[in-house]
Amino acid sequence: MNPVAFTVGGFEVRWYSLFILFGIIISWMLISKEAKKFKIENDFITNMLFWVIIFGIIGARIYYCIFEDFSYYSKNIIEVFKVWKGGLAIHGGILVGGITLILYCKKYKVSVYRMLDICAPYLLFAQAIGRWGNFFNGEIYGSVTSYEKLHSLKFIPEFVINGMNNGGVYYTPLFYYESLWCLLGFIILIIIRKLKYTRLGFTTGGYLIWYSIGRFVFEGMRNSTFNLMLGNIKVAQLASIIMFIIGFMIILLQSRKPKLTEMYNSKEKVEVINF
Repeated sequence: MNPVAFTVGGFEVRWYSLFILFGIIISWMLISKEAKKFKIENDFITNMLFWVIIFGIIGARIYYCIFEDFSYYSKNIIEVFKVWKGGLAIHGGILVGGITLILYCKKYKVSVYRMLDICAPYLLFAQAIGRWGNFFNGEIYGSVTSYEKLHSLKFIPEFVINGMNNGGVYYTPLFYYESLWCLLGFIILIIIRKLKYTRLGFTTGGYLIWYSIGRFVFEGMRNSTFNLMLGNIKVAQLASIIMFIIGFMIILLQSRKPKLTEMYNSKEKVEVINF
């Protein structure tokens, strides 16, 4: 699979970058639309997402470089900036991007949980799209399998099966499984968020729990060549456990708040933000 989509003036534009960009644009539009229901100005969303995305990408890249090969990247700093070649760790992006969102909302006195709840489903949607960049980069493989076994799984398209052929050896398309998992999670979170008595923070907690479960399982199936390790521990699995605990605690703590104004769809708790 050719990772390069096209070349402009000698500069390679990779599918990986295009899928990430596409995911960001679609999610940005959906977040802006949802925020309007709470009278949050589009300028606020635009400025907030700009910084969240910038710092999120920086966090994802630094996280990857630290755990992939810190010795190499510390000696070849220029390689850290070559994001288009791949090498972004979503847990780093979630951590730094999330902190950026929280600080930005606190600065302008916007409900942090409401904003996180607005963004969470669309982050999953963006992740579902972004995983296809891994397909073109030849990343996120599972264990060795066979064409016959993959072909018997009717939900896997033929072109994906062919893309898993590496020198005559077929691999499990984990990128595809994770993309479907994120897409299913996106649908579930949207349904949960529309419920009348869904509390603030439930959608955010649901995101953390849903993604952490899927990532923990898929990471266990992942080809060892592509794992970020901390000693003998897979970094993504450790991060997923932490994410699950945080998500569970958010839901537990928010469920103990008795006020109806803590509901996501409460008309009494509309944010009026003029930016």
